[in-house]
Amino acid sequence: MAKTFLQVQKQIEQLQREAEQLRKKEADGVLSRIKEAIAVYGFTAADLGFGKGVGRVAPVVKQGTKKTRKGKKQAAETATPKFQDDQGNVWSGRGPRPAWFKAALEAGKAPDDLLAK
Repeated sequence: MAKTFLQVQKQIEQLQREAEQLRKKEADGVLSRIKEAIAVYGFTAADLGFGKGVGRVAPVVKQGTKKTRKGKKQAAETATPKFQDDQGNVWSGRGPRPAWFKAALEAGKAPDDLLAK
C-alpha cells in the first residue's frame, strides 16, 4: 500500500527527532574530547582564539603583504580590474567568471563592452 502525505510527514518528524538525539550524543563525545585535550595541553581561551592575550595564535599579517614559505613578508599581488560594469562590479579576469559578468553576457553584452577604462 502506498503511503499518504501525512504518513510521510510523521516519518520525517520522527527521523528528525532521532537525528537530533544522535547529533547531541555525538556532540557530547566531541566536547568531552576537546575538554580533555584542553586539560592535557593546558590551552587557554586566547590559545583557542577566544578573548585577548598571549597564546599560540598565528600572527596577523597586515593587509597588502603576504608571507612566503620562509616567513619573509612580501607585497601581495593585487590584480587590477580588467572588467567593470556600471554598478561598480569589477573582475580581474582571473578565476571563474563572477555572476554579474555572466548575467551581462546573457543580457547581450560583449566582453569588450565590459572592459575597465
